[in-house]
Amino acid sequence: MSARLSPGRTIAAHAILIAWTLVALFPVFVIVINSFKSRKAIFADPLALPLPGNFDWVGYETVLKQGDFFLYFQNSLIVTVASLFFVLLFGAMAAFALSEYRFRGNTLMGLYLALGIMIPIRLGTVAILEMMVASGLVNTLTALILVYTAQGLPLAVFILAEFMKSVSDDLKNAGRIDGLSEYRIFFSLVLPLVRPAMATVAVFTMIPIWNDLWFPLILAPAEETKTVTLGAQVFIGQFVTNWNAVLAALSLAIVPVLVLYLIFSRQLIRGITAGAVK
Repeated sequence: MSARLSPGRTIAAHAILIAWTLVALFPVFVIVINSFKSRKAIFADPLALPLPGNFDWVGYETVLKQGDFFLYFQNSLIVTVASLFFVLLFGAMAAFALSEYRFRGNTLMGLYLALGIMIPIRLGTVAILEMMVASGLVNTLTALILVYTAQGLPLAVFILAEFMKSVSDDLKNAGRIDGLSEYRIFFSLVLPLVRPAMATVAVFTMIPIWNDLWFPLILAPAEETKTVTLGAQVFIGQFVTNWNAVLAALSLAIVPVLVLYLIFSRQLIRGITAGAVK
């Protein structure tokens, strides 16, 4: 028998949710409105809306004229989507193996993979750069995809393994009795049941990849492999910063990641509520 909130508590819960949403979106709102204003208006009244008296397209014109931002967006999308695909695929397969099969070193393997959550991958930047140079992968999107996949796997395995332990053994054994292979059991029976966990991993993995500046600067600084975050740095100088262009570039960069976030968030909410609401 499920507990139901009273109408008053339901309204209060929605009000709190709306309030937290507004607080979270306020910085984004400030960036977007200032991207449509002149430099003088940005510093004079940063919270003012872009009106005919202070409206200015100069930031977007600068972004579109200086540098190939369409290429930067394409590079960021390729790296983010490919990295998420490999993180979810390999992370789910490793989590399934650790949670389903008992073998010598199972616990140690799980602890070894979990260490990646506690040890930042940036500590190995020099070694990673040396490997990429030796492999001829410097200034390629492949280098970024490999690094981000390795960066996201520990968290993916840690989360997915716990969810996969809760999948019914009777269901998997029934599949084996029906003659399903282990791969078929994994893709057809287990993955659909851990969809909320997959969406959670995707959300927490996607944002750091899209916003990262360190590894694109170290591994792929060439013009043809720049990501949107690295490309926006051309407007930030040591003595002068083109704030109109910076805010315009950030506003444009928000759009693709917001779309990806909404896609995974909908899957996450749908997966959770499908099992909770009867």
